[in-house]
Amino acid sequence: MIAYVTVGADDIARAKLFYSAFLPALGYGVKEGPEGLSYALPFSPDQSAVPPDFYVKPTFDGCPASAGNGAMVAFEARNQKQVRSLHSAAIAAGGADEGQPGFRDSYGPHFFVGYLRDPQGNKIAIFSSDPSEPGRPDA
Repeated sequence: MIAYVTVGADDIARAKLFYSAFLPALGYGVKEGPEGLSYALPFSPDQSAVPPDFYVKPTFDGCPASAGNGAMVAFEARNQKQVRSLHSAAIAAGGADEGQPGFRDSYGPHFFVGYLRDPQGNKIAIFSSDPSEPGRPDA
């Protein structure tokens, strides 16, 4: 089980603007401290599994943060409409478009995803795969 995911950021204020444009809408709360940003989903003590936390932090070695080649973090949205709106909100908050929301031929017929780069260059996906929504037209 994944316990947490961390991405590096050189400008925490800029990263907060970007991530706060969509993570609260997905249910994440944020704590900010001298060590950076901590985003977490709520959980109750009786849950069998705790959802992973997401951290945005300065690098530990003091070198500039860099995006991992081939690394990506994906966040699940409730539906296709939310994917579209959060993708737009994240771009307006300083992100870069890495792929407009839509279906991708290489994934299942209901996998609807938008790709972004955060201000540091980390690749982020926001997706929905709700089978009750319309799927890819060719599937």
